[in-house]
Amino acid sequence: MPIRSTQTNPNTHIALKNSSYESMVVSWLMQDGWQVFLPVLDHGHQTDILISDGPNYFRVQVKTVCTKGDNQVVRNQWKNSNIDCIVYFARDSNWGFIAPAFSGNNRPINHKSHVKFKQGRKEFLKAFHKIEV
Repeated sequence: MPIRSTQTNPNTHIALKNSSYESMVVSWLMQDGWQVFLPVLDHGHQTDILISDGPNYFRVQVKTVCTKGDNQVVRNQWKNSNIDCIVYFARDSNWGFIAPAFSGNNRPINHKSHVKFKQGRKEFLKAFHKIEV
C-alpha cells in the first residue's frame, strides 16, 4: 500500500477536505439519477455543482461550517447570484443542512426552511427532496 511521505500544506489540506464534500454530493446526486456537471471554474457564477433532471437545471453551492451546533449563523455569500441551494457540512461532525438560496445577509443554520441531515447518502437525499427552490 502506498504511504504518503510528504507533508501537506495546511491550506492545501483544507482545500482537499472541502473538495471531498463536493465529491460526496456529486456521488449521492448521481446515485439518485441526477445529471451532474462540474464547472471548470466557479468564480463569478458561484456554482460548485450544476444538476439537471433533463429539462430543469439547478445550481448547488457546497460549504463547510465549524462544528458549533445548530445555533450558528451562516453568511449569505451568494447574494444576487443564481444559485438554488446551499449544502452545508459540519467539518468535524456527522451532520449538515440543505438550504434554499436566501436573500438576507445571514440566517441561522437551523432556519425553518433549512433541512438537517446526517452525513450519508440516504439521509442527504431524503433532506434534499424536501427543499423547495
